[in-house]
Amino acid sequence: MWIILLLVLFYFSAPVLLIYLCKISKTLNRIGAVVLAYALGLLVGNIGIMPTASERFVKLLGGTRTFLPRDEMARYMLSPNFAESDVMFNQVAQIQDSVMSYTILIALPLLLFSLNLKKWLKEARTALLSLILAMISLMIAVFAGYYFFAEDITEANKITGMLIGVYTGGTPNLAAIGTALNVSPDIFILTHTYDLIIGSVALLFLMTIAQKLFNTFLPRYGLVRKAENVLQVAEEDTDMENYDVLFRKSNIPQIGKSLLVSVIIFAIAGGLSFIVPKSSQVIVIILAITTLGLAASLLKPINRLKVSFPLGMYFIIVFCLAISSLANLREMFRMEFLQLFLYVLWVVFGSMIIHVGLARIFKVDTDTTIIAITALTYSPPFVPAVAGALKNKDVIISGLTIGILGFAFGTYLGIFIAEILL
Repeated sequence: MWIILLLVLFYFSAPVLLIYLCKISKTLNRIGAVVLAYALGLLVGNIGIMPTASERFVKLLGGTRTFLPRDEMARYMLSPNFAESDVMFNQVAQIQDSVMSYTILIALPLLLFSLNLKKWLKEARTALLSLILAMISLMIAVFAGYYFFAEDITEANKITGMLIGVYTGGTPNLAAIGTALNVSPDIFILTHTYDLIIGSVALLFLMTIAQKLFNTFLPRYGLVRKAENVLQVAEEDTDMENYDVLFRKSNIPQIGKSLLVSVIIFAIAGGLSFIVPKSSQVIVIILAITTLGLAASLLKPINRLKVSFPLGMYFIIVFCLAISSLANLREMFRMEFLQLFLYVLWVVFGSMIIHVGLARIFKVDTDTTIIAITALTYSPPFVPAVAGALKNKDVIISGLTIGILGFAFGTYLGIFIAEILL
């Protein structure tokens, strides 16, 4: 039990330390607390201090789950080949899942409260254009990859369907397509593992050097607007990772109000999810939270809660720390499925290269391009994290919209493509 308590304490206290380090160090501040949390999580998850599961337990999880529910775990503990280390692994996995799930659902409304919805509506055309370019890029990369790698890959058409699903809506779509197509557990686990590993590298790229690199051949965000808007963007950028307001006693009432409204929105969204099938609950919760969060931002008393955004970013840092600690980089060296590894690698970075090329042709700015790639490749919960790394909160609504649309049709598209490739 004490290990679990230490883990929870680590997830919620380490971000405070990272925020403080960024405040006292200009070098770390340029990197940002979000990126540092992601890197710290990768380190913690791969230095051997986290419990590992036995091969039997991994097969029992089947690739679609990260832990077993209490009843199923109790039955497993009565089996003859029960491994005690799996109990600790399961407990830690439950904690990680809870931290990731609840922090992101509390953070999303907080991040939306202070946003300017009217301003975003004027820029919606660019976001939708970037969504279309992202989808075109993904389809080109997937079909090209299928042509080059499919011959040596088992269940290649099913893997193609899963990749389309995961890179339009995230892991829920991947799991849904894998189940619908009856993908073998070993293939599912390996595909998902390679996705996590390669995706981790790509996400780190998007959060660090991508903005500077893409700015060399894409329009900078804000340059296509009037001079006064550029100044406004610059002012907002400086506030993106300013957490000072969270440490002032005078702001405790605002923090309480922000959290209360966010929890109420989360509770309403959670309640609404129970009236739809389980397979649609994630989409409903994200849609409900986004809609209610945006509606709340139109209310001046809520929109003026200046602590809401940095408070939301704190929870995003916790989320990044928890999810990055799940990645097992050692699995990268499991290369008996080299063609599958190369296929996933090509889809992730190939689609990114194609998307950036199309963005240059259609003059889509750097930040919108990066947030569109993030929203489709990693799903909506990652949008605020990358927006934080970009120091641009204006792109959050665009990213959430793109991600939700991807959630909505990603499963259907993935299954359709898998069937026509039979």
